[in-house]
Amino acid sequence: MQEFGEELEQLKKKNLLRKPACVESSHGSKISINRQIYIDFSSNDYLGLSGHPQIVHAAIQALKNFGLGSGASRLLSGTFSSHKNLEERISKFKRTEAALVFNTGYAANTGVLPAIADSETVIFSDELNHASIIDGIRLSRAKIKIYRHNDLDHLEMLMKKSLSLKNIRRRLTITDTVFSMDGDIAPLHEILSLCEIYDSLLMIDDAHGTGVLGKAGRGGLEHFDIKKTGHVIQMGTLSKALGCFGAFVAGPKDLIHLLANKARSFMYSTSLPPAIAEACIQAIDLVEFDSADRRRTLWNNRQMLFDGLNSIGYDTLSSNTPIIPVLIGKIKDSLKAGQTLYKEKIFAPAIRPPTVPEGKCRIRLSVTAAHTRHDIDSFLDVMRKLK
Repeated sequence: MQEFGEELEQLKKKNLLRKPACVESSHGSKISINRQIYIDFSSNDYLGLSGHPQIVHAAIQALKNFGLGSGASRLLSGTFSSHKNLEERISKFKRTEAALVFNTGYAANTGVLPAIADSETVIFSDELNHASIIDGIRLSRAKIKIYRHNDLDHLEMLMKKSLSLKNIRRRLTITDTVFSMDGDIAPLHEILSLCEIYDSLLMIDDAHGTGVLGKAGRGGLEHFDIKKTGHVIQMGTLSKALGCFGAFVAGPKDLIHLLANKARSFMYSTSLPPAIAEACIQAIDLVEFDSADRRRTLWNNRQMLFDGLNSIGYDTLSSNTPIIPVLIGKIKDSLKAGQTLYKEKIFAPAIRPPTVPEGKCRIRLSVTAAHTRHDIDSFLDVMRKLK
């Protein structure tokens, strides 16, 4: 096994070797690492719901009723009433005909794409789409057309050229709603219009939009007031703004039925524990009916941090969401910035390749509703010293 050690050594020399921090507390604006308290700017728990008492209570009650493990895959013997109730709640929340629950966002994207795309499909994918989308496209064996980030002219050019391709029975355009490293939003309304012109399905990865965007937190389509949900495949996660775990795909009932019979990551995985499903139902209720103040606080915190960073002179790229990148550039410089923050009891690790391209290393911040003004001021004070 010597070659594995040599590969690790190469990663170390390139400053690309990672070692996860061990967190000893629940997430919030503060976390405990090595018995020390840090201000946490790394978590996607945007609304601070992961420790909400109603969510915790729902999980505890389900544990008492169902136990922990679900026993098997959904199609074998692992479908519980909790799973069906969660899917009905998701479809109602997302205003679609049906929904299907997956274990993770990665499992959803790598399961859905090979199920609906094949060698007779052409896929148009934003160059900054999440790794799970990229891997799902590779598994599908579809023809891949990568368009420049949020570049509608380039997307249309590729769509137009695809009309001359032979043996194509399906076109599919896929994009993140909120891009997880840059923090900007895809122009969904314009992309959907192009899809209608060039007869393409649209799939959106709404992982970082669900719970955050829209008046009721329904995500990207609500944010843009897009009501044609029957023309869009929506993937989302239950692990970010909803503070739980798992993922889903929402859309037309025939699509969902097909995925239940073709998506291998769904068919061959043990299902989510019922306790998680019950917690997710409670989380959706909170997001839809009782999170307006939390979302308002989230966006106020986001603006405070964004304005502060820009006043110091940092490049925050095109961020317009609670994900705020602080562009540093070189690997060594970004590591130094992350280490300085860590010494000052702020947890915001450096982001390096392959997550971001060479020369675009950064500190990637996730602002939440749980952060206080003191948390944000403390971070900005350190960043002023680093400038």
